[in-house]
Amino acid sequence: MSHGELQRRSLAAAQADAGAARAGCDDVAGWVDAGGAGPADPLGADVWVFDPALAQVLLVFHPWRGWVPPGGKVEPGETPRVAARRELREETGVDAELLDKPAAAFVRSFKPGRPATLSVSYVAIADPAAVLVPEPGQPAAWRSLDDPWEGWFADDRSRMREHAQWLAGAVR
Repeated sequence: MSHGELQRRSLAAAQADAGAARAGCDDVAGWVDAGGAGPADPLGADVWVFDPALAQVLLVFHPWRGWVPPGGKVEPGETPRVAARRELREETGVDAELLDKPAAAFVRSFKPGRPATLSVSYVAIADPAAVLVPEPGQPAAWRSLDDPWEGWFADDRSRMREHAQWLAGAVR
């Protein structure tokens, strides 16, 4: 299978998950409809990992993005869901099952000067007592959803907190 075909499959999976996400931010639907991502464009995926009490989230400290959820680039032929879980393991050492419904889809740029791309945020629940094994130079830590943290995407904390509240209501 060609590189282009692998990329097209990744893009189709990202678009399907973006459409299934609980929240679409940044006019994802309009961006996708306008042909915002093509087979050669990178895609992003991350994981909002909550503790069972839904009071904390697992974050990694990126050198220039600050505190962000574990995540990264979707590799050709990889679905965003598989990429999110892989990135979670690589960046924190945590291996957790992702919940069925993605939390959110975004159109965002992950680096100054780079174009915006489609990114899907998935959700997992993990034990905060588990040993974290972060990547060198990129510490991982559990952060309270009530305490502010510096991060590249200023609205992420409030979106994560709102999603945790929704999960708490959905679980009951």
